[in-house]
This record gives sequence, C-alpha cells and structure tokens, in this order.
Amino acid sequence: MKKFTVDPEFKSNIPPLSDEEFAQLEKNILADGCRDPLVLWGQLLVDGHNRYVICTKHGLPFDTVQKEFASRDAAMDWMDANQLGRRNLTPDQRSILRGRRYNRTKKAAHDGGKGKDRSESQNATHLDTAANLGKAHGVHRATIIRDGKRAEAIERLAVTAPAQAQAVIDGKKRFNEVRREIKLDEVKEAAALPDAKYRVIYADPPWKYGDQLTEDYGPVKFHYPAMTIKELCALPVRDLCETDAVLFMWVTSPLLYEAVPIIESWGFTYKTSFVWDKIKHNMGHYNSVRHEFLLICTRGSCTPDEKQLFDSVQSIERTKHSAKPEEFRTIIDTLYPHGKRIELFARKPAENWDVWGNQS
Repeated sequence: MKKFTVDPEFKSNIPPLSDEEFAQLEKNILADGCRDPLVLWGQLLVDGHNRYVICTKHGLPFDTVQKEFASRDAAMDWMDANQLGRRNLTPDQRSILRGRRYNRTKKAAHDGGKGKDRSESQNATHLDTAANLGKAHGVHRATIIRDGKRAEAIERLAVTAPAQAQAVIDGKKRFNEVRREIKLDEVKEAAALPDAKYRVIYADPPWKYGDQLTEDYGPVKFHYPAMTIKELCALPVRDLCETDAVLFMWVTSPLLYEAVPIIESWGFTYKTSFVWDKIKHNMGHYNSVRHEFLLICTRGSCTPDEKQLFDSVQSIERTKHSAKPEEFRTIIDTLYPHGKRIELFARKPAENWDVWGNQS
C-alpha cells in the first residue's frame, strides 16, 4: 500500500459527493476496480480522496501518479480547477471554486508588486485575469469578480458561522439562503423589542415571497432578510401595545390575505385601509401591481384624535425598493397626534418616533 498523507485543508476544500454519488462511485469501483490513479504532490494527496476511502475500506489496490507544483497555493488552485470539471456541483459551489482561483491570482499579482498600492497596471491585470478565467469557465468577467467576493464572504463566514459556511461548501444550502438566515438572526438578536408601551404602531414587515424573479427587480429577499408568516406572528408585538392602540401595517396586494393571522396574533382587528398608488409600473404575475395597502387596525377603542378625512387613495410616485412615502407618516401623525409611537422594521430614525428593526 502506498504511503502518503491526507492533508486536512486540501480535503476540506473539495466539494463532497452526496451520499447517492458516493454510493454509485463505490459500486463502480467494486465492479471495475480503481481505474483512475490517485494524484500526489510529494507525500500529499491532491486528487482521489473518495477513491482512496473506498479502496482502503475494501482492501482494493490503486495506482498513484506524481504532479509537481510550485507552491501550496498552486496545488490548491489545480485542485479547484480540477473540481470544476465535475458535473454535479451546485451553482454556489462552482462560484466559490472560481472565486478562489481568481483571488489567488490577484494575491499573487499583489505579492509580485511587493505589497505596494495597486496601480492602474495591476487593476488592468486583475481585469485581464477575470476575463481569462471567465473565458476558461464559460462565464462573463463580471461573474468571476462576483465569484471572488463570494469566496471571500465564505472565508469570513467559516470563522463566524462555520456550520453554515460548510453547508454552502457541501452544497446543502444556497449562499443567499444562509446569508438571509444570518441577517435575520442579527435583526432578532441585535434589536430586541423595547420594554415600553405604545399607542401608535407603524409596521412594514419584510414579507417572504414564494416567487423567483430577477435579482435586479423583484423578490424582497434580495433587498433585506425576509420573515415567514409564522415568524411575524411570533413577534410579541401585543406586549408593546397600550390597551387602546392603533396599527398601521403595509402589505402588498399578493399577500393581502396573509396579513390576517399577523393582525390577530398582534392583538388587533382590521378596520379599513389606505391605497398607495405608486404611479410607476411594478412587476407582477397577473397584472402591473402599482398599488400597495396600508391597513388600519385597532385594539380597544382607538379612533382618530382628529376628524380630518384623508383620501383613501394616495397617488405618490415610488422611489427605491421598499421605501414608503413620508406623506403616510404625516397622515398618521395628523390623525393620532397623542400617545407614544413606534415604527417596526424601520430603516431610518424619525422625529418623535421610536424605531425597531433592520435600520440602515
């Protein structure tokens, strides 16, 4: 039996086979033997880790071949390039492998410049590197640059949340899914609901949609961490409220019916609504959804303090994703000038309002 070492770092960087894929490989080797030799760099195994495990388990013979590399980084880059030839990788696994190759090349170029500030020439070299890798792997240069950032993000994640990083590397979870989970946890942990009572509640929940529209225009998940109906219902909002309170809650047309259990869980009863006519076109599956609802709900007795009547349809041109017109806050302040007030899922401070949530 050949003597060599299985390097933990080398092994951990290889996207693992699924149980089904490993079982099929084992079946093939038992039937036909280990046809492909294991690749060594000196005494280190750089390719054939799964074949080695199977052959060792069953006492089967295998061959080895030597490959020379200038450095450890060069060996790992060859391993990543070799793994990219697999057909069973997830899009995220391919992205991370390409990104690691790009980042190593950038690092080598920077080290070649003896640590000096990146010059225009070095920037051009990085762009050429991205273009060359993109051509080699059949993707655009911009994709390679994005892959580099994703690979760096996974490295950071491996320090702060190793289990979640490994789930992406193993192909068990998508990178964006893990990123949303972490952001949602940060919101929950870093922004505990305040220990106070409020008469006026204003909420723009981060609804979780089931669609898969484009990243440039569409699902809320691309803009901030979404929450399920169950998660929204579980928020102890009723503990924030005075006996007599009012809730103003935003909901989009496709999710109008989903708001009911949340309203009830928070201890309110639906009364009426405002309609925000956004004027501009918005993508939808059945029509151009250019409006959004601001539901008005109460608990106890909480009719408006002022009798001024505002038009139930407000035509205000929309701006950036999810941003709500300040005109609606003015309406709320006009109708309910008295009592302590809080905005849930706030994105910025507001005068005379407490705020809670994923603030920017």
